[in-house]
Amino acid sequence: MRVLRGRAATIEADREVSDDLLSAAADGEPAVRVWTPHQQVAFGRRDRRLEGYGDAAEFARERGFPPVERAVGGRAVAYDGETTLAFVRAEPAADFRRGTTARYKRTTAAVERALRSLEADLEVVAGEPEDSFCPGTHSLSVVGPNGRRRKIAGLAQRVTQDAAVVAGIVLVESHDSLKTVLEGVYDRLDVAFEPASVGAVTAGDASDPAVVRTALEDALIGEGATDIAIDAIGEDGE
Repeated sequence: MRVLRGRAATIEADREVSDDLLSAAADGEPAVRVWTPHQQVAFGRRDRRLEGYGDAAEFARERGFPPVERAVGGRAVAYDGETTLAFVRAEPAADFRRGTTARYKRTTAAVERALRSLEADLEVVAGEPEDSFCPGTHSLSVVGPNGRRRKIAGLAQRVTQDAAVVAGIVLVESHDSLKTVLEGVYDRLDVAFEPASVGAVTAGDASDPAVVRTALEDALIGEGATDIAIDAIGEDGE
């Protein structure tokens, strides 16, 4: 099992690091990475086909969130460069036509387990509120005192001929800047979005991005991991 920690110096270099995990998995070596990406808005393939994509990308850029295009996932997500975590788990896939559901279930359970380990009273539920960012089937939400759901994690998957990647985002703190840029982006894409649906893990130790990162990493590695090679990418983002 290869475990990558840290963040490369630029958005482009950092994306290459994550792309390399798929190659490692195709060669038979599972890999895990949990880190804090640079501030950016990552658009999905569906976004790029919309008429308002150019305006949405320019809006994000003007507010200090460089727009990038990603291969995994559906709609746009935003990273603030400090408290928004991303995770990737890559593994060999003997048959690309099978195992998708099992990988989703296994990774979702690991994320939920990690969050519950940090705050026993944290009410984490499957699914997401209406009109949330990057809506998808495999999401986790927290339930507030008023019973309202707020999305804190979303997962997506990419499968090639001989490897698979499950990737996702976890919101540790919900800054107004994230809601503002997402609201403007989705408005220009003409996609429904409710800013109040943006949640965060803010209870107990779960309010510390470094603590959450370690918990997620441990859960994604799982039991029985033996040869863990830690590749230091760089101090930025540790």
